[in-house]
Amino acid sequence: MNKLEKQPIWTQGFISIFLSNFFIFLAFYGLLTSLPIYVVEDLGRSSVDAGLIVTIFLLSAIIVRPFSGKLLQDFGKKRTLLVSMLLFTISSFLYLWIDNYALLLVLRFIHGIWFSIATTATGAIAADIVPIKRRGEGLGYFAMSMNLAVVCGPFLALTLLQFTSFSTLFLTLAILITIGVLFTAFSKIKEVVRTAPIEKKRLQLQDLLDGKALPIALVGSLVAFTYSSVISFISMYANELELLDAASFFFVVFAVVMIVSRPFSGRLFDAKGPNIVIYPALGFFMIGLLLLSITHTTFMFLLAGAFIGLGYGTIVPCMQTLAVQSTEHHRSGHATATFFTLFDTGIAAGSFVLGIVVAQLGYETLYLLGGLFLIFVTFAYKFVQNRKKGSPAPLEWRESSL
Repeated sequence: MNKLEKQPIWTQGFISIFLSNFFIFLAFYGLLTSLPIYVVEDLGRSSVDAGLIVTIFLLSAIIVRPFSGKLLQDFGKKRTLLVSMLLFTISSFLYLWIDNYALLLVLRFIHGIWFSIATTATGAIAADIVPIKRRGEGLGYFAMSMNLAVVCGPFLALTLLQFTSFSTLFLTLAILITIGVLFTAFSKIKEVVRTAPIEKKRLQLQDLLDGKALPIALVGSLVAFTYSSVISFISMYANELELLDAASFFFVVFAVVMIVSRPFSGRLFDAKGPNIVIYPALGFFMIGLLLLSITHTTFMFLLAGAFIGLGYGTIVPCMQTLAVQSTEHHRSGHATATFFTLFDTGIAAGSFVLGIVVAQLGYETLYLLGGLFLIFVTFAYKFVQNRKKGSPAPLEWRESSL
């Protein structure tokens, strides 16, 4: 215990990267909530066009994400983060002058590129900064920056739209991400130097993705596939149940439970290993989805949000930690890119496939099937962990960080 106490997580560098990531996702979720409304109300387009605005952003992120790890290795993590955040900020300001749907699609695609690179960099830097023996707890805390943003971004956007214009909203979000750039620029982040020289050679698959991180990343993509049923359809389901007022509080409860449970789950991960945390978390996630399938009251609706927040909110940082720990230290960027490439793919695929399920079977069946699907996810995780048994973690990750 004394050794752990001598290895603080909340250092100046960690706080800086935490805030940088928070402002990136604050802008992301603020735009994610407001742009569909902007497309329908101000540009006079259809709801399908509004959905495409979200999809094309995610598509560019998926395409670029595998290349992010190599960029981090070749140009340095802090430098790559700073450049990508600057370009992300410039793109954020451009929304002020875009009033054409086709140009907006182009901007969203470009914006997704910088988002993909920047968020890969923040995740990799966080993995480098936190003490090795407290990595589960540290990356759990880091994930709170996204948890806070998922509440603050939509709340800020929807509140501002009640009193002001879209232009003011876009300007506000652009200014906030500029603050994030400042935190990055003045942060004390040390680069992890690779001892072996980098040979110039033809681009290979291992330059884009990390094979050792791939198994747990595949399981993460299944979790993301299931979670897409929540982020894509929860508001429409609430509207059908005449619980739309409760929908705005769903993610508040979701985030509060995640934040409160995060310190305990992270410490338990580091002290007892991943299984004691991930198996119950998968169970909580399942209970939340099954509750959604039978809910007809505000209480049950919000209770489902609490269970999903406790389950899903624990699973993702734990699996990201496993992905990072599965490979060498200098390839943390590749592992992070691998994990989030498959994670984003799971979200995108789930939004499309589960939309078909909703159209054919309805929301209750969607969430019932989602809960049952998590049984398969649990066995997939067990299979991956059993294969890993007997294979020690890379020496770099096992060494003490004294």
